[in-house]
This record gives sequence, structure tokens and C-alpha cells, in this order.
Amino acid sequence: MARRLLSLLLLAPYVLAGSSSSASATTSSSSGSAPVTSSSTAASSSSSASSSAASSVTSASSVSTSTYSATSYLATETGPLTLPISDYTFSPYPTPSLAPDPPLFPATDPLYPPPVSPDPLVVPDFAPAWAAAYAKAKAMISGWTIEQKVNVSTGVFWEGGVCVGNTPAIEDYPGLCLQDSPLGVRDTDLVTSFPAGITAASTWNRALIRARGVAIGEENKGKGVNVALGPMMNMGRVAQGGRNWEGFGADPYLSGEAAYETILGMQSGGVQATAKHYINNEQEWKRTMYSSNVDDRTEHEIYAQPFMRAVMAGVSSVMCSYNLINDTYACNNNKTLNDLMKREFGFQGYIQSDWSATMATLSAVAGLDMTMPGDITFGSGTSYFGGNLTAFVMNDTISMERLDDMATRIVAAWYYMHQDENYPNVTLNSFDAYDPINWEVNVQSNHYEIVREIGAAGTVLLKNERGVLPLDKPRSIVLVGSDAAPPTSGPNEYTDQGGDPSGILAMGWGSGTDNFTYLISPYEAIQQRARLDQTSVFWNFDDWNLDAAGNDVIGMEVAIVFVNSDSGEGYITVDGNAGDRQNLTAWHQGDELILAVAAQNNNTIVVTNSVGPLILEPWVEHPNVTAIVWANLGGNEAGNAVMDILYGNWNPSGRLPYTIAKAPTDYSAQLVLGGTATDILSINYTEGLYIDYRWFDYMNITPRYEFGFGLSYTTFEYSDLAITPINAPDYAQTELINNWENGGASPIAEGSTTALWLHMPAYQVTFNVKNTGSVYGGEIPQLYLHHDPSVGEPPSVLKGFTNVEVSPGQTAPVSITLSRYDLSVWDVVRQGWAKPEGTITFSIGASSRDFRLTGTIPA
Repeated sequence: MARRLLSLLLLAPYVLAGSSSSASATTSSSSGSAPVTSSSTAASSSSSASSSAASSVTSASSVSTSTYSATSYLATETGPLTLPISDYTFSPYPTPSLAPDPPLFPATDPLYPPPVSPDPLVVPDFAPAWAAAYAKAKAMISGWTIEQKVNVSTGVFWEGGVCVGNTPAIEDYPGLCLQDSPLGVRDTDLVTSFPAGITAASTWNRALIRARGVAIGEENKGKGVNVALGPMMNMGRVAQGGRNWEGFGADPYLSGEAAYETILGMQSGGVQATAKHYINNEQEWKRTMYSSNVDDRTEHEIYAQPFMRAVMAGVSSVMCSYNLINDTYACNNNKTLNDLMKREFGFQGYIQSDWSATMATLSAVAGLDMTMPGDITFGSGTSYFGGNLTAFVMNDTISMERLDDMATRIVAAWYYMHQDENYPNVTLNSFDAYDPINWEVNVQSNHYEIVREIGAAGTVLLKNERGVLPLDKPRSIVLVGSDAAPPTSGPNEYTDQGGDPSGILAMGWGSGTDNFTYLISPYEAIQQRARLDQTSVFWNFDDWNLDAAGNDVIGMEVAIVFVNSDSGEGYITVDGNAGDRQNLTAWHQGDELILAVAAQNNNTIVVTNSVGPLILEPWVEHPNVTAIVWANLGGNEAGNAVMDILYGNWNPSGRLPYTIAKAPTDYSAQLVLGGTATDILSINYTEGLYIDYRWFDYMNITPRYEFGFGLSYTTFEYSDLAITPINAPDYAQTELINNWENGGASPIAEGSTTALWLHMPAYQVTFNVKNTGSVYGGEIPQLYLHHDPSVGEPPSVLKGFTNVEVSPGQTAPVSITLSRYDLSVWDVVRQGWAKPEGTITFSIGASSRDFRLTGTIPA
């Protein structure tokens, strides 16, 4: 059996996920598999694309990193694969069922999730809550007409309501308000601007990520929002990706855990969370006109994992994305919507489209439940659902059973989140900033506290020579660079933050933003601290006068240079950046500014607010650059968070959620540009499993700062490693566990990837962490698995992390729990998760390249 498994694993790169031509082969018979037609004649059709992906990965060791670039080709396609007009029967997917059994597998209401833990051991069971909601929903819609059921699934068109998306009221059902964004409540007042997703991920702290989610959920509910359009969990495959900052980094495990805690938090606050953008939506350029061509194993092990964890968190809604996946639009993709999300993950909620991402009425057959905002294009007055969906149901092209399923899923999510129980009225107007309704309810509470804490905890200390930080009542400080300052026209100087920042960068641009109620800059925060310390403070916010900047720092005890780099959603172009960043350098000639200051001051500290990695090589090794503080995007309290790190109010504990390379070409995937307005670009995921640090490890490329890296003001020592198998309880489908242990794969069944037996604790890794320094601090131990090279996995794969706080001289016990899923790889032939052949070892350390302890998984 083991030998057969190995051969199957080696075939993995040759099998594509999501290509419509093969979707019916693995789709549950209950979904009514559909034939397809194709007008595509491109070289990236399913067979040739998979061969390309395979050959690239298997020959990766021969690729020259000095010449590697994914932008060297520009394959285009002539049209998407589509469903033909036919009759489509439908049977609802059976609900995955296993009796709840606390404390490991408790029945869980989304308003009352399990307590947060640095080493989660509980697998919440949301099935009873969904079952109760389904019963209520079916009863509600039982007397509705076809038109009423269609209305539940069809938005009222762009600007047809006060929210960015709205569905109409039907009898006792009030309809839904859907509202951006992943970091707050967009397009209204008296709300909090939370640190971006990338900052939350940089904390590597489940409790802080959960707390952020709770506060976001509370603010959405307070404003009457039913459905919050977040979190965002795309993978940051391309370092320049415009919306990477909205998500949780470039590793599927970290992103998945951050999404899981965010969703548990948001929904405990009362709002429906939305997992987006599903799936392979990794760049902004031509986002509605490119096909992400991805093999099946890569799809499962990298890009789908955060969405799988979202389902395990009980998420109410999933948003399908603009792009095509293997030549089929994401919102019309039978494989990803029906087979992967609804069958394999056992998702019980509803799938909504991104705004105007619906491409056909028959998307309903492929698994789409709701079209947003309702019209085909904004203001068109037409809809693929609405009257067209009604006609398709009435002529039996789409079955009544499928329409009932769509309506049931949407209404059930409303009941599931208890939004039928005195839910607040909507008090915002997305399309009229001066509408007094925006001021009726203040939902900020004390959320500024969690904003400041996450801002500090999500800041990564990259360099600290001679122990220059934390600052200790310096005699004089000079602040250089506009990023230290308040924005010249106030914090909301651009709509959706879509302009060249004139002050501190605290979020990117696009629909993932909200309006600042206030914004604390480093200048303001440091001024306040300097008053206490009686420090002389000077500043120069002009980025462009290098001579003045250099002269102003002469004789100063500390010179702090603030630089940034911005990006956002592609409907806004800023300084030639059409969403995605055109390069990985600091804005406003930041490199030159740093060098001008460092030339004149031997204690130059660099603070960076950036949406993602930058190339630091021009100045990172300059002897006068003594410290680098990577502050990410801090929200309202950005300046206070930076001050907390600089002065040691918070001992740095943040870790990088991506790799900072020495050269842009060191990354395995590049931005794909070009194409005419009618071209569909082929973006072939030729790197397969080897994204970010996995590629650097595989190719033996030395990064500037590796994934998971971060310094502290103290030091830690690891010791006493042990690993203990955890016996499975009797109810946990022991026959499937035994099958897995013997080399078998998980079955093709409803909920097969989210099954309890696969995710319950299987091994507990324990060790001690001692604070060997002189100050209290937090450490982020990380666990990486290492498989036999024949398995085809990257050299190191993150599969666990935790956080621990330790006083000087003290030792704390730490544990990280592994599941069978964590140890598994995707078997593309048997379409299941399997234990790979060979010995599995693991390392515990402070980053992906700083291992302190090593061990072996018991056979």
C-alpha cells in the first residue's frame, strides 16, 4: 500500500483541480454533474497546463534564480469554459453528521465559540446549529412563490439600498445588509479602523486575532450589518499583489489559523462572516480576465486550506472571486463550488458572488447561491438571476429543488446567526457620506485598546544593533519622512484611501478600507512620550529634499526614518500602480532618504509601514542603520503602536508572515502584466507547492529575512522536547483512522476534508521555553514538518505555532498539537488525504530557518 501511495503522490502535479472538463469525475452524484463546452484553444487547456506545472516543479532545481521570472510569458486564451443550456436535476448534499461529544467535539452555537487557546484542542461542531437553522428556513420558504425565492438570491442592484449589497424583504424576512470591509465597517462614521489582516497575522497570536474578530463583529452588528464581507484569505502568492495586505500572509497554515480565529470572533459578535475571495485571486491586474491554472494537489494543500478552516469555524458565507480557475470563472466553477466547497468541505452556508462576478444564470447549477449586487454590471438594470433565474426554473432548466436549496441556505444563515432575534436596524448609508444616519450609532467602544495592542504585537523587529532599542530617554530625536506625520488633509484625504499617502500609512486602498474616525501618527505619539522624557524632538517630513534631510540629522542622538509602500484594489490606480505594486521598493524615494540620513547619523533607525515585503538591500547592511522596525499597517493607533515598540512599552514579539527577499526575482511567482482589453491571461501556477519560504528552502536561496523571523528585546532557550501520541475516542470513526494509518486515503464523501477523525488531536509536542534575557517578553515557537524527499513536499512546512510569555530567568511549558490532517498530503488519484510514505521529522524553532529542537513523528 505504501509503495502504491508513493507512486500516486508523484503523479500529483499532473492532475488539475477545477478544470471543468474533469469536474464531473469527482463530483458527488447528488450534485448532478454537468457537461461542458469550451471555446478555448489556448495552450493552457487542462492537459497542457498540468504538464507545464509538473515540469516546472520537478525541474525546479535547475532554474537559475538570477533569470527566473513568471512574467517572461504572456499566454492568452480565447474564452472561458461554460455550461450548456440543458436540464439540470438537483439533490441537496447530505449533511455530514457525527454526534457531538464534548469536550473535544462540542455542539457549538456561532455566538458562543470555544474559548481561544494558544494550542487549540477543541473541534467545534456547528452541525446542530445549522440543522436547527435549516428547519426554520425550510418552514419559512415553504409558502413562498418562485419569484420570492429568487429575490432572496438576487441583490437589489448597485445603490438599490444603503449597504454595498442588499437583498429585499420578503414577508417576515427583512432581507440582508452586506457591507465591507475586512478591517472594519466601510462607508460610515464612528467606527474603528482596525489593523489590517497582514498585521493581525504578524502577531502569530490566536488570542489577539480572535479579539480583533470579536470587535469587528460587534461593530458590524451595532451598525445593523447582517453580512460582513471578510475576512480575506488569499495567499499572497505574488509579493506585489495589490490586496495581500487584506489577508494573512503567504503560508496556508498561518492564513488558515488566522481566518479560523477571525471568523469565530466575528460571528460571536453577531455578524455573518464571509470567507473571500474564493479562490486563486492572487493579483489585481485584469482580475476579471485571467485564468489561474492550478494543479489539484497545489489547490488542496495551499490555496484551499484557509477556506477549509473557515468552514470549520462555522462561516456563514463564502464569496467566489472574479478570476477564472483552469479556464472556468470562479463563480461558475462546478469543481470548486460544488465538489470542493459544498461536498468535500461540507459547507452549509451560501456562496455569494463578488460584485458583478456572476457570469451566467447557470452559475446556480455550478453552486452559486446569491448574486451581488444583483445587476450584471453596475447600473445595467439587468441580472443573471432575477427574472432570468425565474425563467430558468419555470422551464425546468434549473430545478425547483436547486432554487429551494439556494433560498434555504441564505435564510438559514440568518437564523443560524440569530439575526431574527431583535437584530439592530441599519444605521449607515454607503452612498451618502452626509446622511445623518451615519452618525446615529457610535460602535467604537474601547476597541482602540485592541487596535493599539495588535499594532504593537504585529510589529516585527528585524534589526537591533548595539541594543539601540528600546530607547531610553534620548537627549534628542529627529523624525525624517512623511510617513512619520499626520496626513496633510486629514486621515480620509482620499476616497477609499485611494491616493498617494501624505502621512502615516495605516491601511492600503480599495473596498478593504473604512473611514478613520481619527489617526495617531508617530509624530504625535513620540511628541507625547518626549514630553515625559524631556527629549528634544525635531522633524523633517519632506521626502524629496535629501540634502536637508541629511543636514537635519547631524549631531542628533537618534535619527528615525519613516518610509512606506502602498497598494490596493485594482479599480483605483495610484502613481501608476493599478492595484498591484509595480516594484518592491519604498515609495517617495525611501531608499535614498534612508541613505541620506545614514550618511550623516550613526544611529539611524528605520521604521517601515508597508503592505508587503520590500527589497532592503540598498541600505540594510549600512553600518549606521542600527535598527529596522517593520510596523505593517496599524489602523487608528498606528503611531502609538510604533511608539510602544520604540520605547519598550511592548517587547517585540511579531514575526514575518512572508519572506523578505534580496531580489524580486528570488520569489517563485511574479506579477503577470500585459494583454489587451479582450484577452484572458493564462497565469500558470508552475511553482506548485513551492511558494514563499518553501521555494527559498527548495532552491537554497538565502533570503534577507526569512518567513517567521522576528527579534525581541530578550532571548529565549528551548529544551526538553517530547512527542506523545493521543488516543482517539471510540466515537471517532476508528476504522477511518486505521485505514489512514495503513496508507489508505480519506474517502470521497460529504465533509471528507473537514471530518473530525482527520482533525482531532493526534500527537502532542511538548517542550520548555526559558527567558534567558533581562526583560519580560513573548516568544512564538513554530513547528515545521519535514517529509521524505520522495513525497514531493517542500523541505519545511509550517504545521503549528503558539505564543508564550515568560519573565526573565523563568521557564514555561509549551505544547503544540498535531492532527492527522497536519501530517497528510493530498492524493490526487484517490482524491483524499493520506499519510505519506517514509519517516516524518519535525523541527521547533523561532523561524523557518532558526530551528532549536528536532524530533520524529512516531511511526
